Amino acid sequence: MALVARTRTVLLVAVLTVLGLATGGVAQLKNGFYTGKCGANDVETIVQGLVKARVARDAAIVAQLLRLQFHECAINGCDAGLLVDGPGTEKTAKPNLSVKGYDLIAAIKTELEKRCPGVVSCSDIEILATRDAVALAGGQRYAVRTGRRDRRRSTATDVKLPKEEDTAAQAASYFGSLGFTELEMVVLLGAHTVGVTHCSKIKKTRLYSYGGKANSTDPSLDPSDVAVYKKFVCPNTASSDNNILYLDTQSSVSRIDNSYYKRLQGRHGVLSVDQNLYANGASTKRHVDNLANNVIDFSSLFPKALIKLSELKVLTGMQGEVRKVCSRFN
Repeated sequence: MALVARTRTVLLVAVLTVLGLATGGVAQLKNGFYTGKCGANDVETIVQGLVKARVARDAAIVAQLLRLQFHECAINGCDAGLLVDGPGTEKTAKPNLSVKGYDLIAAIKTELEKRCPGVVSCSDIEILATRDAVALAGGQRYAVRTGRRDRRRSTATDVKLPKEEDTAAQAASYFGSLGFTELEMVVLLGAHTVGVTHCSKIKKTRLYSYGGKANSTDPSLDPSDVAVYKKFVCPNTASSDNNILYLDTQSSVSRIDNSYYKRLQGRHGVLSVDQNLYANGASTKRHVDNLANNVIDFSSLFPKALIKLSELKVLTGMQGEVRKVCSRFN
């Protein structure tokens, strides 16, 4: 009888372990995971203070953290793989070469290691910092569950991300592979309300060689924008490649709001993947209209989409590790 009981116990533990792995550890995340684990220090307050100080002197960090979170979580989940330095890591993949914000994550980690060494994961810091940046930029503050662990893997060949010239259908297929609905995809792309890009991203695909034809311009781009870009911002010379283009109106580029969708309605989307959301016949067009016209509330949907993104394929419990330094494995 004792042997049977022990066997049943072992089987039960095995089943529960499999179920835990199948859910990717999401069930083990919880609000306030670090409460009481960092002495008298409030981990989330420390993160918020450092993010607030950075936003005060560098508003661009909001867009940088949002982009960092997406590039992080879309590849193998929110596991801090993007933060690792070294040849052949995710950071070295071409789509990630322009990702920024690493220094702030490192600074937060350094401060937390002083207060409670080996407690707070780098992956949780990424998610908390992005949440705080969104709120400081006028977005709705939202609670995030914590308890993530850092993965001991970071490989450049794993990195597969949407392209700037993707159609709405292609983008929806990619986001769908991550478990997002079409509406959630359109909401997540609303992060571009605080984004910027460079002329090199549109000169060939939209301004001077649209469709692979020399001197051809994307007809979906507003003619007045085309004139300004060609004459002043993105002339057809290599020296203009790094010139900055705002993905939203310059007056709104530091605020999380729905003006990005209004820009798409007016054919002012800078990146093809953005304007393609409003292309004739695109099933995403109605979502853009609803978000632009406040039929559905972007301010409440955006946090929900970010939370869902932040819980993709997380490691918890004894999986992975809590790095001492975010840029290298222990």
